[in-house]
Amino acid sequence: MDQYSQQLDGIFQALADPTRRAVLARLGRGPASIGDLAQPFEMALPSFMKHIHALEESGLIETRKQGRVRICTIEQKRFAMIDGWLRDQRAIWEGRTDRLQRFVEAAAKGQKT
Repeated sequence: MDQYSQQLDGIFQALADPTRRAVLARLGRGPASIGDLAQPFEMALPSFMKHIHALEESGLIETRKQGRVRICTIEQKRFAMIDGWLRDQRAIWEGRTDRLQRFVEAAAKGQKT
């Protein structure tokens, strides 16, 4: 498996969890501290930190220390990677559905394909 595929696997694995998706949704509005991000979730901070680490390891977020507080931000390059992959998949499937549509329309007219 190439590095690109491994990176995508890590990204989609991170996105599979609803807590992590909620964290990303919040970070979409701007940077936030880990404490602020953890506040809406009913879990202990060490459990929440596992989600932060998963997002960080996948490259979806970046954390930096600002005084005594860790600030999280979205890593835009990773989302560009996802967008590129989705664009490629969309092109593949649109081509397949277009061919299927031509086949069905030809069959409905009684023509051979």
